[in-house]
Amino acid sequence: MKALKITETKNFMGILLKSDCFEDFLLAEASITTYNTFTIDGHIVPAFYKGDVNAPDEEASYQFSCWKDLQELCFQFIRGKRTPVRFHFTLYLKPDKIKALFASERFNKEHDALPEELDQLVLNIKYQEGSLTLITAVSYHSFVMDKSAERLWDQYMIQFLESKKIFFDSE
Repeated sequence: MKALKITETKNFMGILLKSDCFEDFLLAEASITTYNTFTIDGHIVPAFYKGDVNAPDEEASYQFSCWKDLQELCFQFIRGKRTPVRFHFTLYLKPDKIKALFASERFNKEHDALPEELDQLVLNIKYQEGSLTLITAVSYHSFVMDKSAERLWDQYMIQFLESKKIFFDSE
């Protein structure tokens, strides 16, 4: 688990809310506090799409909504002349991207396959009191001693942020 303090908040917010940079993520939860607190539960409700032949195929394969589908809504809650009091987004890397990451040479040098205990690769984005922090985490189905998945996820996110020119300090 790494805490990365974003040094250029405005730049990061533009990337998060107006670009496709985070399209490989699902939104598990969002809480945005401006003049009210707006909460989004990212769980997909399959009954909503029941019998709809025009239902998005991509959504059917995930338990949570794609970030790109809720990105504009989050932007509408945040935008304005005043800075939000706080917000918190919990993003999960898409399952197919998790498999690709663990199939990479970086991981296979030490391990054979995706750990069965692994549930989610998590990116928490928190803004409060003028400070924006990204926190990486790994969710498991059960307790594990091996922390190699966490190290790989931390390394991946650092490289990802650097490649997108998102500047940060490690806390």
